[in-house]
Amino acid sequence: MSLDGAMRKMEKTKEKAEGVLYSNGELKKLIVPLMMEQLLAILVGMLDTVMISGVGEAAVSGVSLVDNINILVINIFSALATGGAVVAGHAIGRREPEQAGRAAWQMVLFLLYTSLITTVVLLAAHKSILRGVFGQVEDAVMQSATTYLIITGLSICPLALYNGCAALFRAMGDSKTTMYISLLMNLINLVGNTILIFGCNMGVAGAAIATLLARTVAAVLIFVLMLDERRTIHFKSRLTPRMDLSLVKRILFIGIPNGLENSLFQLGKILLLSLVSTFGTSAIAANAVCGTITNFNILPGMAIGMAILSVSSVCIGAGEIGQARYYTRKLMGLTWLCMSAVSMIMIVGAHFFLQIYHLTPETEELAVQVIRFHAVMCMISWVPSFSLPNTLRAAGDVVWTMVIAIVSMWTFRIITAYVFSYVFHLGLIGIWIAMTIDWTFRGICYTLRYRGHKWEQAMYKKTKAA
Repeated sequence: MSLDGAMRKMEKTKEKAEGVLYSNGELKKLIVPLMMEQLLAILVGMLDTVMISGVGEAAVSGVSLVDNINILVINIFSALATGGAVVAGHAIGRREPEQAGRAAWQMVLFLLYTSLITTVVLLAAHKSILRGVFGQVEDAVMQSATTYLIITGLSICPLALYNGCAALFRAMGDSKTTMYISLLMNLINLVGNTILIFGCNMGVAGAAIATLLARTVAAVLIFVLMLDERRTIHFKSRLTPRMDLSLVKRILFIGIPNGLENSLFQLGKILLLSLVSTFGTSAIAANAVCGTITNFNILPGMAIGMAILSVSSVCIGAGEIGQARYYTRKLMGLTWLCMSAVSMIMIVGAHFFLQIYHLTPETEELAVQVIRFHAVMCMISWVPSFSLPNTLRAAGDVVWTMVIAIVSMWTFRIITAYVFSYVFHLGLIGIWIAMTIDWTFRGICYTLRYRGHKWEQAMYKKTKAA
């Protein structure tokens, strides 16, 4: 089909529920487990922080600093996994399961190679990394950060494997399996924390070991499940150490811009953490706690965003642009409703949620301000900034979304944060205000892009070239 013919078909496609690729029941089966999986991860992350807080604020601060480095690395591999899931989703939409399976294995193989190299580099240079980024923190905080980074660094490869396979399950519309594996992983982490932190008095090291064990078990289990040839996408008879450069190129077409966007985004957060560290241990601890609690606020958006990416990839692979738009509108509306409901709960219950942490009055009051401000802004500008670009990425319009995200982050989030801190002396709340200015600008840009047709043409041009 020519580009003009495809565009004419797109314009004639009716955006209504008649003859759609996904029924409401199928969407529910995809979204509900995703929400449960996200909820489990956040709850265990919060319990981790609570358990570690019993060791002291220095331990909480050290772990929170390292978590941002780990997230930087993990986001890169998650973006590469997204590239593989999009390519596999397109193949599913075209009813080409063999091509989907080949693309899936090449994505996982690439993840394994690159994550192994990353682990070696991270462990070898951990002192330089920590001192270079967080050199001004107290000695106790640095000691906790060093211990946590060394041990959790060993889990990068298993987690990359797990995230890659989990993205493939979502592309198949099977999020229930990943939910169960996530449940097991988080239970192992929770039990491990209880035994190692309190029973063995291992402190930060105990938390890190529990994380390593949980991620390794989850990676092995989900990989074994991907060998089942009854699945639409599977690895059976495809296990080879050789790279298929043509397939890898298609995956990286999506993965590299998305990975660059995510990694620079997280790098910007790390730079802001350096700024937070100058505000003192109280601000670091408040920021760490808020980083965990506010995840509940964006939980519906993160879960439904994964569904938007998976559903849009299949629709676009099938050439149904009208349905991709229909589901995007529908799922974004659902995201807005869910996040608004959670935001109201966060605003009212901020003080209550913080009671489970061992915070000083000064730290708690600062955390309440941040949580309530974040909740208000989630209702205003989060959805177009983070949900909408998933459809653009599913269509292969990744370079444009990457440029907007990077320019917005460095212009509005980074520069504005330093201005608010050093010129207006707003402290921690100033950094969070700068973050939401970034959200708003990106949301406007993505909305304008989506209302046009260039992102649709990006997919057709890429398909024609392939």
